[in-house]
Amino acid sequence: MTFKYFSGFCLKNEEELFKEYLLDGDFCVAGFSYGAIKAFEEVYSNNKRVDTLQLFSPAFFQTMNTKIKKLQLISFKKDKDTYIKNFLENVSFPENTNMYKYLDEGLESQLDELLNYTWDKDRLQELVDRGIKLEVYLGGKDKIIDHESAKDFFKEFATVYYIKDKGHIL
Repeated sequence: MTFKYFSGFCLKNEEELFKEYLLDGDFCVAGFSYGAIKAFEEVYSNNKRVDTLQLFSPAFFQTMNTKIKKLQLISFKKDKDTYIKNFLENVSFPENTNMYKYLDEGLESQLDELLNYTWDKDRLQELVDRGIKLEVYLGGKDKIIDHESAKDFFKEFATVYYIKDKGHIL
């Protein structure tokens, strides 16, 4: 498999924001946030050669209260533009990167999938057993995901890079 990158929710072509961390070569798959889910599923579901799977700020909401998840979906349905504006501001924190140049249409089904996705330890272990190196990058000032729980969850399967002064966009 050649290098493949999966974009985050409501985003496209944002991989340039991760250029200092990306292994841009054959046999590497990477994804940011919602794209981390897609990257994981891509690697897990096929037997093509992959040496490294890079997950940047993986969408990790399995510790979030179900009511809050439902409220997120309701807010998106009610006023998609305001929801996305607020989302982009929180994604770029603390850098204040102009995320509008990467804006893509986000769908309710994608938001529902990322909010309700459950990372499975057995499936992660299967990738490790297949010899795939997992790298997880997390920001200590991330306003989107529960970065502390994500760090604790992924550390048994991956090399976790915890960057204290960075947000969702590292």
